[in-house]
Amino acid sequence: MHTVKKLLVAAGFVVCAQLGLMTQASARITLGLSDWPGWVAWYVAQHNGYLKKYGAHVRLVWFPSYMTSVEALSAGRIDANCQALIDTIAPIVKKVPLKVILVTDNSAGNDALMVNNSIHSFAGLKGKSIAVEMNSIEEYLDVTALQEHHMSAADVHFINMSTGDSAAALITGRVAAAGVWNPWIQRIEARHAGHALFTSAQAPGLIPDLVVARASVVAAHRKDFVGLAKAWFATVRFIKAHPRKAAAIMAPHVDLTPAVYAASLSGTRLFGKHLNHIAMNPGPSSASLYNSTVHTGRFLEQVKMVKAIPNPRTFIDAGIVDQAGR
Repeated sequence: MHTVKKLLVAAGFVVCAQLGLMTQASARITLGLSDWPGWVAWYVAQHNGYLKKYGAHVRLVWFPSYMTSVEALSAGRIDANCQALIDTIAPIVKKVPLKVILVTDNSAGNDALMVNNSIHSFAGLKGKSIAVEMNSIEEYLDVTALQEHHMSAADVHFINMSTGDSAAALITGRVAAAGVWNPWIQRIEARHAGHALFTSAQAPGLIPDLVVARASVVAAHRKDFVGLAKAWFATVRFIKAHPRKAAAIMAPHVDLTPAVYAASLSGTRLFGKHLNHIAMNPGPSSASLYNSTVHTGRFLEQVKMVKAIPNPRTFIDAGIVDQAGR
């Protein structure tokens, strides 16, 4: 993903009108989204009329650059945004008034530590160079993978590169490993330049993706957010029942073929009503944001992006998904 799911195109965004399902004038909430399967899925909600059906007066706003969408939410230029937990904690620590109102998905294989074909174990990675975007989800995944195999960042040499450059460096043999996400995983494999040593499928709950909104907007338009959650639950049901149809709806928005996009979709664990209830409340599951916040916060402390881990109770609003699930 997801990264921090940062796309390799120019910053900025293009407003995407809702193609007749809802007029621009009727939209009360702007929802930012960017190129990640768990977020492009909102176009399924739009295409199938779920936003209108459940009374969610929402306008989708497309961002070619993921990090621009995160910055836009913090600055108040949009009302809500699709973003990862790792990119939500720092603004919250800085007192940006945000609320997590929905979990769209967990990465379940779409993020990976890819290595060249001569490496088959973590022992073989020792002393080697890993290209990765520092302070990102990919670095977080790589560090977690090392720790789970009794190694640390000190045992390897991290080189700071964008995700696309990291993949290119592995493909051309300039580095032994790279932390990347799809479609870069698929591109490395297609060129037979490497394979996954560790993926997000081996770390359930590590990379949650969310809908995060300005607290004042949640207070003013709560019914719209409940409708948004209902529309999401319907979207998840449709994608699970009709994955090929869903991929055909989503793929044109990211200039991929449905077949290629279906592979990315399979590496995303979409969260419907039941999983959202687990994620948005305290409990032992790795899917709970109460647990993910602690683990992610420790990493952010380690790389000195935050000085403290926020209390999940201060920014998680479980009431919206609870009401939508009734």
